[in-house]
Amino acid sequence: MQTPQLSGGDSGNESPDQAFLDMRALPPGPRREACRSKTINAWLPMAHRLATRFRNRGEPMDDLRQVAAMGLVKAVDRYDPARGKAFETYAIPTVTGELKRHFRDHTWDVHVPRRVQELRNQVRLSQHELAKTSGQHTVTPADIAADTGLSEDDVNQGIQALGSYSAYSLDAEPTGLDGGTSLADRLGSCDSALDTILDRETAKPGLQALPERERTILYLRYFHDMSQTRIGERLGLSQMHVSRLIRQTCEHLRVDALQGSE
Repeated sequence: MQTPQLSGGDSGNESPDQAFLDMRALPPGPRREACRSKTINAWLPMAHRLATRFRNRGEPMDDLRQVAAMGLVKAVDRYDPARGKAFETYAIPTVTGELKRHFRDHTWDVHVPRRVQELRNQVRLSQHELAKTSGQHTVTPADIAADTGLSEDDVNQGIQALGSYSAYSLDAEPTGLDGGTSLADRLGSCDSALDTILDRETAKPGLQALPERERTILYLRYFHDMSQTRIGERLGLSQMHVSRLIRQTCEHLRVDALQGSE
């Protein structure tokens, strides 16, 4: 990679280190900002080349170049030529680290802790290497644990995180099916009838223990939808008496069911 020739002052061809020395020597103001901008622009092609190493990972190249440029700005502002290290040697890890942080912190569809992200990377690399060297079609968590030195619990966390980087749209069709139903259509939902079954089974012992008259009243009211007046006429009771019996019986069943579920 050819090192760009930078100039921090009025001379023609200063070395890159001299350009940084000149920039550090200038007091805050327009001249220093102009020198800083010139330095950043001169090294920008290097940052863009580093960004291309991360292409084909689902992020637009324009976004990657922008992230790399942010890393370059940090490198220019933090670089100290007096330490004897070439700017390029300092800038490349800085820019690359900024790109890696971008993928770690901003591109996961499901957020997972940083430690789990690192476990995922270790597991993914180990799976790839073991499958390539051992020829096994299926690499077990125990194999990965032995290869990486991780515990099987950590390996399982890493395996679970393998599917967390990107998520499928609920409108997507399953792979390999033409004209199939979407994922949303295949998801299960709560069945309210299950709650009804649970309530009936909970109340069943109490219903069986009721006196014949009270059981008949509930049966006629809730299964035959008869009015309280008609039930009273059929059993020789007043409508108010039927109403009172229904209220008392239902309260008794409720208390009995609650006690039985404890």
